[in-house]
Amino acid sequence: MTTIALKVEVPIACFRQSRAREYGETYPVPPPSTVYGMLLSLVGEVDRYKHCGVKLAIALLSEPEKSTVIRTFHRFKTKNIHDSKNNKPDYQELLTNIEFIVWVDAGVDKSKPNLVERLEKALTNPASINRFGGLCLGESRDLVNDVTLLPENYNTESMRWLIRDEYGLLTLPYWVDHVGSRETRWLSYEIQECPVFQPPELSWTSVQSN
Repeated sequence: MTTIALKVEVPIACFRQSRAREYGETYPVPPPSTVYGMLLSLVGEVDRYKHCGVKLAIALLSEPEKSTVIRTFHRFKTKNIHDSKNNKPDYQELLTNIEFIVWVDAGVDKSKPNLVERLEKALTNPASINRFGGLCLGESRDLVNDVTLLPENYNTESMRWLIRDEYGLLTLPYWVDHVGSRETRWLSYEIQECPVFQPPELSWTSVQSN
């Protein structure tokens, strides 16, 4: 198997913008890097380099509502992790009712089995997967409600595709440097509505570390 389509439902999440500071702004859509991390978690993979070369295509099924909450953020200002100076209340944006379809193509993923094969196995035979923790999309608080393996004849009235466009107004990471920001990789996108089920050519993003 080289391609698989999954429907993902998440009640609430924040896809924190990379350059957000005190005010926790969210991207309006889940970035490819975040979706890739969720897929690795689904199959119990802790090495994010394991399936480099896989390709993702994302289509939005809902228009999430945005709200703003105030919550405590933890930032290390002092060496003592229990120091109250490390905790500060700030505003954060949240999205609710997130539904999308992600197509996963093996691309140049050279692992055996590749990520597509591991995802298919995880969803058809969950007992065979060794993983830990809740399945999240982003923060550990943002639990995934459902992941469904879609049949080839699945159809829906309308989908909004995340399309690569060098002049697009939406810049999203497809690979994140968790130590600093130097190695984070970005692409520009536009969201285009289209009724087709199969991913358009420009909807594919290759997940690479370089």
